[in-house]
Amino acid sequence: MAPVHAPPTGFRARLFSLLGLCFVLIMVALDQTVVGTALPTVVAELHGFDLYAWVGTSYLLTSVITVPIFGRLGDEYGRKNFILVAIVLFTLASMLCGLSQSMLQLVLARALQGIGGGMLVATTFASVPDLFPDPHERLRWQVLFSSSFGLANAIGPSLGGFLTEYAGWRWVFYVNLPVGLVSLWFVWRYLPRIRHSEHPPGKLDWLGAALLALALGSVQLLVEWLPQHRALGQLLTPGVVAVVATAGLLWWEKRCPHPILPLDMFRHASLAPLFALSLVMGFCMFAIMYYAPLMFQGGFGLSPNQAGLLITPFVVCITVGSILNGRIVTRLPKPNLILYVGFVFFALSAFGLTQTVVSTGHPLLVATMMSGGIGVGLLLPNLTIFAQETAPRTQLGIATAMLQSTRMIGGMLGTALIGTFVSHHYASGVADALQAAQAGQWTRALQDPQILVNPDSAAKFIAQAGSAAAPLLQAAREVLVEAIHGGQYVVLAMMLVALFLVTRVPDIKLKRRSVTKPVAPAAQGAE
Repeated sequence: MAPVHAPPTGFRARLFSLLGLCFVLIMVALDQTVVGTALPTVVAELHGFDLYAWVGTSYLLTSVITVPIFGRLGDEYGRKNFILVAIVLFTLASMLCGLSQSMLQLVLARALQGIGGGMLVATTFASVPDLFPDPHERLRWQVLFSSSFGLANAIGPSLGGFLTEYAGWRWVFYVNLPVGLVSLWFVWRYLPRIRHSEHPPGKLDWLGAALLALALGSVQLLVEWLPQHRALGQLLTPGVVAVVATAGLLWWEKRCPHPILPLDMFRHASLAPLFALSLVMGFCMFAIMYYAPLMFQGGFGLSPNQAGLLITPFVVCITVGSILNGRIVTRLPKPNLILYVGFVFFALSAFGLTQTVVSTGHPLLVATMMSGGIGVGLLLPNLTIFAQETAPRTQLGIATAMLQSTRMIGGMLGTALIGTFVSHHYASGVADALQAAQAGQWTRALQDPQILVNPDSAAKFIAQAGSAAAPLLQAAREVLVEAIHGGQYVVLAMMLVALFLVTRVPDIKLKRRSVTKPVAPAAQGAE
């Protein structure tokens, strides 16, 4: 049995331990923010708009599967070794993404990257309360955590746009390599091994993990196939598999001694609404992060660099909101009130995106994105803090992992469903617009939105269509903007669900908690 250690108590020990986690967070956050900006250009070069959503959802799907597995393993064995392995895997997968020669290769590399990302999410976030058991102290130290996240978010979209425009989109993945090496050294050198359970590790629920993967994968496949007008038998297959796998998962998890999904957490009066709210916010957040850049580039005709600059306020203000939250929430007699404030800010952003057109001034676009970022910064950190305050210490990792998993499932569904909605409405809208303009012969050329983000494809179309090309391309851009607006109205509808869930979160009290004495005093520091 691994020894149970207390967190380090000295300033230097805590600082360097947290720095190690900060570099891990920078790597993951940097990857998420640069990819969204570069994605329209990636699709244009590799020619696979039908796999546009899969670049994001393949990462999220494998992450969702691995997060609960390694959340459980981290509780049982300690988190340090898993963080080290995950950094290596994530870094190598980033290199494979950059080397991809087709959209299918990129999707597979992103799936591998998602495994490493899921391991990091499951272990890194749960390591923070390991180091700082007192929530008041944790929120003060978390400014450093939030600042590193903000650094990655601040430079991510602009860096993604700059690299895509001047160095090529492959460098948005290669940029992870130096960050990965630095994070590997810090974590190996300074992060202590901490294990809360005094009992021997239990057996991992491999059957539950397999059923979870089968259920989520089938749902994802069904969502992707729906707009493709496939045969009824093909659509029924993943639908039936998803239902059977979900039923089998629920049946097995009730009987498994060490379930991968502890179902009692979903019945917990405080945890259940937090998990549901995390899922809804994941849906809404990723629907904005992946499709706002497409609207700016494909709909408004902006360059990747310009689109990155417009997305930057969103991700920067996530950090601003998080820092403000850390200073405010512990002073509130009812910390739940901050959830309502975050909801208002995010809902205003989602509504603003439904009203933006090509003539909308950039200052207004920046204000819209800032509002959304502040809303996320006031919502997501509190979901984590509230869940960690509610869950037992021996289930801290799995509770944190479940919160991250539900957010990723929401992001996976949001990216896929909004992508399906946008693709369907764009294709039908272009066909109708061209038919009205008596230019139906160009329907096939314009039904793929990549022509709006690929200068070479646009130039080829202009050479073929001549003087008719400019108004037809403009009509296609307007249709794409309308399709993305429709997707954002779906986000607004989901925000009404989020408001209901906010009202269901019981009042949380942030209690002070002292640091426990070490059971085994040996090797508290770096190993």
